[in-house]
Amino acid sequence: MAISSSFFPLVFLCFLFFIVSWSVAKTSPRPILQVTKDAKTLQYVTQVSQRTPLVHVKLTLDLGGQLMWVNCERGLTSSSISYPMCGSPQCQLLNAPSCLSQCFHIPSPLCTNKSCASTAINTIGSSAATYAPINGDVLKIQSTDGKGVTVPRFYFACGNDMTTNNSLASGVTGMAGLGRTVMSLPAQLSSYFKFDRKFTLCLSSSTTSSGVVFFGDGPYTLHPNVNVSSSLSYTPLIINPFNYTIYGDAFPFYYIGVKSIKINNKRVNTFDESLLSINAHGYGGTAFSTTDPYTVLETSIYLALVEAFVNAMPKNVERVPFVPPFGACFSSKNIASTRRGPDVPIIDLVLQSNNIWRIFGANSMVRVNNDVLCLGFVERSSLTLLPIVSVKIGGHQIEDNLLKFDLKNSKLGFSSSLLGRSTSCANFNFTSPA
Repeated sequence: MAISSSFFPLVFLCFLFFIVSWSVAKTSPRPILQVTKDAKTLQYVTQVSQRTPLVHVKLTLDLGGQLMWVNCERGLTSSSISYPMCGSPQCQLLNAPSCLSQCFHIPSPLCTNKSCASTAINTIGSSAATYAPINGDVLKIQSTDGKGVTVPRFYFACGNDMTTNNSLASGVTGMAGLGRTVMSLPAQLSSYFKFDRKFTLCLSSSTTSSGVVFFGDGPYTLHPNVNVSSSLSYTPLIINPFNYTIYGDAFPFYYIGVKSIKINNKRVNTFDESLLSINAHGYGGTAFSTTDPYTVLETSIYLALVEAFVNAMPKNVERVPFVPPFGACFSSKNIASTRRGPDVPIIDLVLQSNNIWRIFGANSMVRVNNDVLCLGFVERSSLTLLPIVSVKIGGHQIEDNLLKFDLKNSKLGFSSSLLGRSTSCANFNFTSPA
């Protein structure tokens, strides 16, 4: 059969189009946040640029936060700011039905008559909250190509000096909410850039090297050329069914199903395991938090975990007086070091998917001085405000683990410790294309 002379050029053009399309898709810049652990407060701090002209704003990362809020009481000025009006399509899309109507001065970011409002909540320390007007303005953040990307109208809430107070890290004037709401950073970025609602968290344990939050899909490559997205395990994300009206829409925490806890493969069964599930009133369950430096446990779970861990520790390891806020501390003299941290009993969270989140020494132990290591879990305070979560997985247990929050498919991808793969969350190159 004769082949037309135009066939090969056509095939070549199709092949060339495929290569270019694949290359563009692969190299298309994705928004990212550079996240640094503050040595004093243990908060995870990031920086964005806002307004016209652009101003750098430092924010504490809040994985369960409903939105981004900044302190507008300290002279916020911008030539590009806008105030979405009550009942407008913007307010409806942002799920912000509240309406400001008692402003007695010229319009400002802090108050504009008939603009919609939400709640700015400082989830650190005293958990201060304020009724907060919503504003839209330019937002610029970093991207995987090192150049940065811009959203011309990103909606945020205006906090004040009360919500900022003295609990936030030095220089921080607000919080970056990544929660499960329509106004969070992941939701607004995915809507503007037209990618699936997914983001990936990789927090560094170092206070001198930064971790990263990726928005959109992978790959996620860390030095030395490790594609850490290639070996993720998955478990369903669970929605808390209880309606907390303070948040406007679905409660913003990310929950997973934990069926049981094991230490050195032995089940910890001296507490009521039904606490690991969310009940009809929205209490219980297992959620994530970047505003709690350590995993916070309901009292009976905490006591059971500490007892089982102490019993599993080798007999030649001396238990020493506890160092608050930790309840179990040990002499480090007879504890060996491994690539995954101190060689101590392994803690397993057995998940709804029957996969196991394995917590090695780097994520279970905290070095409080040269001679003492403490179990890095804390007991929940009786003063905790709603919602009451039985297991709130905190920053120390998340560090150097890759967590992929896939809202499109309602699942969490997790890596367990990256240290076992000879890399860490501090190994992302922010200055060259990923």
